[in-house]
Amino acid sequence: MVRRFFLGIIVVLFASCDSGHQYTTLSPNANVVVLGDSLTYGTGAADGEDYVSLLSADTGWKIKNAGVPGNTSADGLSRLDGLLALHDDGIQKIDLLIVELGGNDFLKHVPETETMRNLNEILVQTKARNIQTVLIAIPRFSPIGAAFGNLEDHPLYERLADETNTPLVDSVFSDVLAKNSLKADPIHPNADGYRIVAADLKSALSDFGFLKN
Repeated sequence: MVRRFFLGIIVVLFASCDSGHQYTTLSPNANVVVLGDSLTYGTGAADGEDYVSLLSADTGWKIKNAGVPGNTSADGLSRLDGLLALHDDGIQKIDLLIVELGGNDFLKHVPETETMRNLNEILVQTKARNIQTVLIAIPRFSPIGAAFGNLEDHPLYERLADETNTPLVDSVFSDVLAKNSLKADPIHPNADGYRIVAADLKSALSDFGFLKN
């Protein structure tokens, strides 16, 4: 009887591990920053149709759109200092940082090791302030894949998420940018595409536990 009891406890513990990490739920008026490039800025859609604005309206969170078109991971890392300085000084508290970077690295053929190093440093510096982080995967650069509607996330994101224990939102942009009807141009979603990105990102954040269902 006692042996069966302990076996049951072990099964429950393993089941809990398999269910995935649960992170601290943010308050309804949480301050969130999305550090990214043109995909975060909303290139390809009108003002207010970017996924950051849509997510903010849907969650009630105060979300700062820190997306700058053309930015590489190195550019994002250089801008992080300013964002964290505001947080450290108490001027703008950051409850969650969402990182969407790397696409321009792939377009400019930046070495993968450099991109990994920059993204890792962003996550390390942010976590050192006890700020929760989320990483968004970007598709591997593939003109042929885009033409035939078959894009896949670059594998560096899964590796980085595993190595840094960071929750990863995968397949969101790969799925949207694989469909011509959801694109404004070869590398940017249109308004419909950004709506899907926002909805999928919200779903992922709920699954992680950041957003109360």
